[in-house]
Amino acid sequence: MTFQEQIKKGIPSELPKIKPYNTQINHAPKRKDILDKEEKKLALKNALRYFEPKFHTELLPEFQQELEDFGRIYMYRFRPDYEMKARPISEYPGKSLQAKAIMLMIQNNLDYAVAQHPHELITYGGNGAVFQNWAQYLLTMKYLSEMTDEQTLTMYSGHPMGLFPSSKDSPRVVVTNGMVIPNYSKPDDWEKFNALGVSQYGQMTAGSYMYIGPQGIVHGTTITVLNAFRKIKKSPKAGLFVTSGLGGMSGAQPKAGNIAGCITVISEVNPKIAKIRHEQKWVDEIHEDLDQLVSRVKKAQENQETVSLAYLGNVVKVWEKFDKENIKIDIGSDQTSLHNPFAGGYYPVGISFEDSNKMMAENPELFQEKVYESLRRHAKAINKHTSKGTYFFDYGNAFLLEASRAGADILAKNPTLGREFKYPSYVQDIMGPMCFDFGFGPFRWVCASGKPEDLEKTDQLACKVLEEIMKNSPAEIQQQMQDNITWIKGAQENNLVVGSQARILYADAEGRMKIAEAFNNAIKNGEIGEVILGRDHHDVSGTDSPYRETSNIYDGSRFTADMAIQNVIGDSFRGATWVSIHNGGGVGWGEVINGGFGMLLDGSAEAERKLKSMLFWDVTNGISRRSWARNENSVFAIKRAMENEPNLKVTLPNFVDEGLF
Repeated sequence: MTFQEQIKKGIPSELPKIKPYNTQINHAPKRKDILDKEEKKLALKNALRYFEPKFHTELLPEFQQELEDFGRIYMYRFRPDYEMKARPISEYPGKSLQAKAIMLMIQNNLDYAVAQHPHELITYGGNGAVFQNWAQYLLTMKYLSEMTDEQTLTMYSGHPMGLFPSSKDSPRVVVTNGMVIPNYSKPDDWEKFNALGVSQYGQMTAGSYMYIGPQGIVHGTTITVLNAFRKIKKSPKAGLFVTSGLGGMSGAQPKAGNIAGCITVISEVNPKIAKIRHEQKWVDEIHEDLDQLVSRVKKAQENQETVSLAYLGNVVKVWEKFDKENIKIDIGSDQTSLHNPFAGGYYPVGISFEDSNKMMAENPELFQEKVYESLRRHAKAINKHTSKGTYFFDYGNAFLLEASRAGADILAKNPTLGREFKYPSYVQDIMGPMCFDFGFGPFRWVCASGKPEDLEKTDQLACKVLEEIMKNSPAEIQQQMQDNITWIKGAQENNLVVGSQARILYADAEGRMKIAEAFNNAIKNGEIGEVILGRDHHDVSGTDSPYRETSNIYDGSRFTADMAIQNVIGDSFRGATWVSIHNGGGVGWGEVINGGFGMLLDGSAEAERKLKSMLFWDVTNGISRRSWARNENSVFAIKRAMENEPNLKVTLPNFVDEGLF
């Protein structure tokens, strides 16, 4: 069968042959055995309902074995034989161009070069899933191949509930992930519901089909690193940045360090991930000996090199060794998946990678104890460096939160509202006040033709738009504008593409709308093919997360989720091609609500109308919420927005004189 025929077939009418377990692929760790006997029976019944009864006798023992071996039922047998990658949009079957765009993005999320655990349908973060099993993938792609522009596909945590009549102005797909009742939103609840096959952790852009590989966070990380050095009033040249994590989004860190111009030391315990990032040229060197690493860092400092050095081992040892050797760390952080600390997101020091994977499945209580022990030791080493002048920040991965739960010395001596910890979140100190409050966030696009020349053309168009906007930009946002112009000019030479022909930059509502309009005109004129717009959920409006995206909200509302919910609802009726809303993200299940969108530009007048309406709301919603929290940069930004758009009328806060109290 052709690729198109396989897509249209969906779940096959005859069982495919069992596929051998590929040990060369980076697999998800075994999940803990959390279901009782009756629940395991229910999980099997839930899995078998995708298949005709005549296949149940053969599939039951197979799925039972998967549940026993992996803690989940992935249905490996049904993994497609064709190559998993984003194809040109013209190669997808279907009646709706918008549906074809979504198929393209789904396959990009599962591309072996992009996905962290492709056979388990996990894109990044250890548990950020596109689907729970391969039957869901097959059925979803079939529905999309049949969809018209007057239908909407509803996705319940990876499960395609079905196609429903709607209208041309409706989203083609509405995605929800992990939207459980709040009282059932603890980590073990996720383990149970996911094992049962009834809910999943969509992370942020994994379960919303908008991940574009590590590039998606390279730009934000570059901006963070540059501004962290600005904060300590030091040039990145010969400056040392120490962090950890090379999988998924964290793999962007060494590349960002190189672009910023510093020395980056990054630890990773998984040899396969380290090898992939080295082959992709996202990290320059891999070292396995700490003494050799120390010598290499000293040499890089002496020669004022820009270089990224991966240490294959635990980052706690690096912090301790650098303290012993008196190596000055200028800025430090951590980007292991501590939102998922006991299921592969964080590996304890002193235990091998292999033994850790075995322990987390067979003795989860002991593993949790070892993780907490490691976090206490981790924090102790960081504290030694900060006492010598290191600027440490939480990278939004729940490091400080989990370290505090472990009893580490990480709490502030004089806590204030929103400042419980010794160290700030990077959003509190850097991204919040410098970017989000002004409306700048991670706008991204994918060239649906798959042509590198289309991406190059869009880079040029975006750069031209930004340079034109900057001429009349107020002084308050000149730095943000210049950083993005510098970024987009160097995008091609930095080899950022992994998977689809995609790009990201930080832009405000004006920048996003004008860039999108320039793309749409170029499509209309036949200069480029269709373009898919999106963004990271980690944005101005998309996410309510008290320890990350909204950590610089100090009016007491950082634990509310009105903004994210309003964002997705508003995007839905303003023209998004698809929308998503998730429980859980980079800081953990039950710790955040986040939403995103995708939008296809096809050169039509309809696309132009939608992009102006939706992109304006998508950013301004968040600025207004931040303004109401009395964030001064957001008050400035929302006043400017109201001057430019007469139909925008936002309630402004009155500031209270502290002297009254």
